[in-house]
Amino acid sequence: MTAQGFLLLLELVGVFAFALDGALTAMRATHLDLFGVVTLGIVTAVGGGILRDVLLGELPPATFRTWYYLATATAGALAAFWGHRLLARMSRPILVFDTVGLSLFSVTGAQLAVDAGLGAGQAILLGGLTGVGGGTLRDVLVRRVPGILTGGLYALPALCGAAVAVLGPLLGLSSGVSAFAGGAVCALLRTGGVLRGWRAPRATLTAPEQLD
Repeated sequence: MTAQGFLLLLELVGVFAFALDGALTAMRATHLDLFGVVTLGIVTAVGGGILRDVLLGELPPATFRTWYYLATATAGALAAFWGHRLLARMSRPILVFDTVGLSLFSVTGAQLAVDAGLGAGQAILLGGLTGVGGGTLRDVLVRRVPGILTGGLYALPALCGAAVAVLGPLLGLSSGVSAFAGGAVCALLRTGGVLRGWRAPRATLTAPEQLD
C-alpha cells in the first residue's frame, strides 16, 4: 500500500469513528429523528476535513470530490442510530470513538498539510483543526459550549499529536512511525483528560479590592 493509500485508509477509519461519536453525542444531547442524527454524524465526521481543505485551497474539498467520505460518514451515523442500544452497553463508547477520530484526524490532517508544502507550524495548526473542527461544529449545532473551550484536554491533545507527526520526520523518523507516535500521544492525553481529570491550565482572575 502506498503512503497516500495508507493516509486515505486512516482518514476513512477516522471518519467512521467520528460519525459514530457525533451521532451518539447528538442522541444523548437532543431528541433528534433519523435525519438529524445522520446530519450531525456527518458534520462531526467531515467538518474538520472540509475546513482543512478550504484553507489549503483544495477546492472542492475531498469530501465532495469522491463518494467514499460521505458514504463512510453516513454508514457510521446509521450504525450509531440503529445500534445505539448495543453501543450504550459498552464502556465509555463515545470516549473510544472520539479518541480514535481525534487521533487519526490530527495526524492525517498534519501530514496532508506537509504534503501540500506548508511549514511545520502551519501543518500542526491544520492538524489540530482537522481533529477538533467537526466536533466543534456539532456542539454549536446542538447548542453546547464546544469542548475545546471548556478547559478539558481536547484541542491540546490534537495539537500535540500533530506536532509529533510533523516533527518526527525532521528528526529522522519515518512518516509511518511519526504518525503512529503522534496518534498515541493524542490518544494518551485525551484519555487521561477524561479518566484522570487532566485539564489545561486555567486563568484565575482575582477581584480587585474595593476602594474605601
